[in-house]
Amino acid sequence: MRKEVVDYIHSKQDLKNFIRVQPAWYRILSKNPHQLDKFEAASINHYEKTVHHQVQRFSNGVQMASMMMQMFQAMNDSQ
Repeated sequence: MRKEVVDYIHSKQDLKNFIRVQPAWYRILSKNPHQLDKFEAASINHYEKTVHHQVQRFSNGVQMASMMMQMFQAMNDSQ
């Protein structure tokens, strides 16, 4: 694998861990170093760091808070 690709992967901990989990990417990047963008996108998707995943986590948090508020209101209303 090219030295600049290895250096780039080692500069980011998530990429370093991802290539250990998915060793097929090592072979792909050795043959086609221009697929580094696809590798990074796959890593971001694997670790759920995309905007979609962040919005989904936020939405789940808001739903949980809403359910807790409803539960507290129901408890207060029954007393």
